[in-house]
Amino acid sequence: MSYYANLGFGVTPPGALGERPASPAVQRFLVEGGGPVSVSGIPELGRILLAHGAGAGHLSEFMRQFAAMLASERLQVWAIAFPYMQQMSEEAKRRPPPPVKKTLEHFAAWYDLLASCSGSPLWVGGKSMGGRVASLFASQHRCAGVIAAGYPFHPPKKPDSLRTDHFPDISMPMLIRQGERDPFGSRDEVAHYALPDSLHIHWPNRWRP
Repeated sequence: MSYYANLGFGVTPPGALGERPASPAVQRFLVEGGGPVSVSGIPELGRILLAHGAGAGHLSEFMRQFAAMLASERLQVWAIAFPYMQQMSEEAKRRPPPPVKKTLEHFAAWYDLLASCSGSPLWVGGKSMGGRVASLFASQHRCAGVIAAGYPFHPPKKPDSLRTDHFPDISMPMLIRQGERDPFGSRDEVAHYALPDSLHIHWPNRWRP
C-alpha cells in the first residue's frame, strides 16, 4: 500500500477508528484488513459510508467535492476505496471492477465496522456504481438512508437493462442527484420508471456535487 502511504495514510487497526477524535479537516487512514479511508466532517447528524464510481477512486476531484458537500450538511463522511481500485492505484493500471456481489461484500464489511464504532445514525451512499452498491446494501440491511450521485439506472445505450429491481426493498429514504442528460438514466427516461415513494430524485440545474 505504498501509494496510499505516500499520500499520508497512516496505518490504523480497525478497533482504533472509534477512538479517533472528529475533525473538520480530512483525516486519512489505512485500516488493517480494510484498506484506505478518508474521513471528513463532524458527525452532528450522523455519518455516511461513501463509495466511489467504477472508473475513479475516492480521491478524485468529484468524490472529494461530494464528500465536502455532505460534510457541510453536518455528516461525517467515510469515503472508502474498493480493493480493485486500490490495486489500480498501486499499479497505475486500469482494470474493470469485479462482479457487484464482490464489491458489495467489501462495502458491507466496512458498514459493520463503522456501526460497531459508534451508535450514531449511519447513512450509505456513493457515486454511480458506488451508489448502486449502497442501494443494494440498503435493500438487504437497515441503515439511516441512501444518498447517490448519478445513479446508473441502466448501462449506456441499454435503456431496457434496468438496475432498479431492488428499489422496492429499500424501506428507508433514498435521494438521487441525477444529471438531466445522464447516459445511465436521463430525465426523460427516468420519468417513465415505476419508482417507490421513498425515492426522491433531484435534478440540479448545474451538475456539480
